Amino acid sequence: MHQSILSFNYKSKPVGYLFIDLAIVGFIYFLPALSHLFAFPFYLVEPMRLGLIFCIINTNRTNSILIALTLPLISLLVSSHPDFAKSILISAELVINVILFYYLIQRINNKFLVMLISIIIAKSIYYTGKLSFLSLGFLEGDLISTPLWIQYIMMLAVSIIAQLSIHPKTEEQLK
Repeated sequence: MHQSILSFNYKSKPVGYLFIDLAIVGFIYFLPALSHLFAFPFYLVEPMRLGLIFCIINTNRTNSILIALTLPLISLLVSSHPDFAKSILISAELVINVILFYYLIQRINNKFLVMLISIIIAKSIYYTGKLSFLSLGFLEGDLISTPLWIQYIMMLAVSIIAQLSIHPKTEEQLK
């Protein structure tokens, strides 16, 4: 029996997670170009949160936290947007979203409600932080840059996606 150090199991979970991570990062990487190509501001549909929900559905807690931490920073490095202070706030919001989701899913047997609550709390913390950063001069601009009605629609859409996409087998892995 010959075993190579360089053998690579394409069906292993870590490899699958890597492909999912690369797809999410690639999507964020090309988002500015797609926005320009289609003349549509894709940032309005919260692509980082959509990538994060895809990650929650298809990987695990650790990987989801890693994506939440790094996605805004990768976007900053690739497209210079958002700026550093806002990247920190978005990373914190996404990490809080993941942590709350995994915490609440163990206590509440309703994926829609768990996702909705975790997003609302994470957004509340984000806006509190953003208000502080604006007051301290770390950020410039408006407190709310994406219209609230779009944010409400996206919260509902992401929660519906969670409800429809997290199957019982996956749900057991979340707990």
